Amino acid sequence: MPRCAGIKRDGGRCATIVAPPQTLCYQHDPARAEERSRNASRAARSRPSRELATIKQRLSDLADDVLEGRQDKGVAAVASQVLNVYLRAVSVELKAQEQRDHLERLEALEERLSQNGGGRRWGA
Repeated sequence: MPRCAGIKRDGGRCATIVAPPQTLCYQHDPARAEERSRNASRAARSRPSRELATIKQRLSDLADDVLEGRQDKGVAAVASQVLNVYLRAVSVELKAQEQRDHLERLEALEERLSQNGGGRRWGA
């Protein structure tokens, strides 16, 4: 079976098997660079979602522990304040990523518009 003709970051040859007539794998195919970028962006967005779920669970567990007498109220208050600061940081990160995504989409649309006779108006 043929192997990818791409070169890895360490300078070695890629060992991924490719199906003819292809000569490059997904990671090395320049025609799939945009797809790889989109997929990486989606992966980056999923990390904050997991963090949010974890923080929510920890806050819920903390509340249960206080209500059932397993945790001191003072310690729980400080822990919840720290978790809320962390929650805010994750929220800011999500908003920043969303803005970056919108900017990328807008730039792509502007590029397409300029390539397709950008002087025309919408609906014209």
